Amino acid sequence: MAFQYQSLAQQLSQKIYRGELVADQRLNSLRQFAEQQRISLNTAKSCYELLEAQGLIYAKHKAGYFVSPRPLQTDQVPQPHYPDFVSQPRKVSHLDLQIEILEAAIQPKLIHLGAIQLSAELIPIEALRRSIQRALKHSHSEDFLYSDRQGHVVLREALSAHWAEDGFFIAKEDIYISNGCMPALSVMIQILTQVGDSIIVPTPSFNGQLQLLASLKRKIVEIPAHSEGIDLARLEHAMQHSGAKMCLMTANYQNPLGFCLSHADKEKIAQLAAKYQCYILEDDIYAECSFSTHRPLPIQFWDKQGYVIYCGSVSKSLSPAYRLGWFSLPPRLKAHRGQIFTQNVTVNTPLQLGLADFIFSRAYRSHLNHLRPIIRVQVQQYREFIIQCFAQIEIRINQPQGGYVLWLQLPEHIDSLAMYHYAQQQGIGIVPGLIFGEDDRYRNCIRLNAGHELSAPVRQAIQCLADWTRAQLESKQADGRS
Repeated sequence: MAFQYQSLAQQLSQKIYRGELVADQRLNSLRQFAEQQRISLNTAKSCYELLEAQGLIYAKHKAGYFVSPRPLQTDQVPQPHYPDFVSQPRKVSHLDLQIEILEAAIQPKLIHLGAIQLSAELIPIEALRRSIQRALKHSHSEDFLYSDRQGHVVLREALSAHWAEDGFFIAKEDIYISNGCMPALSVMIQILTQVGDSIIVPTPSFNGQLQLLASLKRKIVEIPAHSEGIDLARLEHAMQHSGAKMCLMTANYQNPLGFCLSHADKEKIAQLAAKYQCYILEDDIYAECSFSTHRPLPIQFWDKQGYVIYCGSVSKSLSPAYRLGWFSLPPRLKAHRGQIFTQNVTVNTPLQLGLADFIFSRAYRSHLNHLRPIIRVQVQQYREFIIQCFAQIEIRINQPQGGYVLWLQLPEHIDSLAMYHYAQQQGIGIVPGLIFGEDDRYRNCIRLNAGHELSAPVRQAIQCLADWTRAQLESKQADGRS
């Protein structure tokens, strides 16, 4: 027998599916709904939270609850197509451009369609402040001395318990706290590989990872990735023949394509890693930005031989300013503890304790439950508006399964680097596709951030990019007629 809040949620969902409640329509406030249905405020809240978790409604800060837009049919706009290529060890190019784009991404006056980050309005600042205050209030004198270089045990316990609730277990003894995910990746790359070694990367790859590998003077072996995942046959071939002993990948909501690998693919990758003794450095930074109520399992869940190193942070799910990340150390790598302590920079103890409180108090879980339906709606709103602005232009756009990264493929002769420079002049930040792989194979693609509300300035920025693209096409057509 269904609870009362479930029955009410079912009634409202039927109205949404029948079109009686339309996209972006404001719903009654919790108090109005409770009075109308003659139920308690808690029952009303449970009803709305269930609908929100199902992606049928969304909340706006201080504005109330609204009906979520219904998804477009996926066949209305095709997925991007991805070229094939030869996988071989090579250096990362475009390093200067990578650095330029990274510096541009933090300019405060830009409309940030480039850097992948949440809007400040989606960060639970007051709850974070309370957690830090509580953590300081209950801290001990030793917390203000040199801290454990592995990370404070309270935070490691909190993370271990948090992940166990999501269905996978990493012991607190195997967790190492870092100053973010990228420093975690850097430590493990330097410990397990040498300068000049090759690392396997699915491509298009997150440009920040490529920049890191270039700065560490590592080569890359690219294997094809696409909207549904990774070419596992090519991955096995690279493990077997390239000489690479490490693969850097994201299985859950990969940046920039947004795919989430199936359980079968994750298990296969863990098996390949053990078979060829090739470590998987798993960057799971977007896993908690799911569109559903459940976080997907990492590759690490299927690791039986200790060849998967699990890494992540709260920079995409909570706040990039916290600079708190982690990595796990499988038992077979315990001999490297000394090197890790030397290379892993000690992390701010009060912030560690604050995050631990945020997790243990359930504030983090509450934040994620609130965040997930919002980003799902935002991503869909961005997709729909982009498709509207680029009407009559042959574009392709990904359909992310989670996260808030969009990958837009423009007509073949549109130069995304030229668009990037034009956008900079207009006060708009984007990231051109050519820095997500070699041979300029993604030069007609751009990556866009959907972590901010689709406000009027953001809409104007997207329209500006579409108008520029349209002008480029008209110019090309005019040149063809002359």
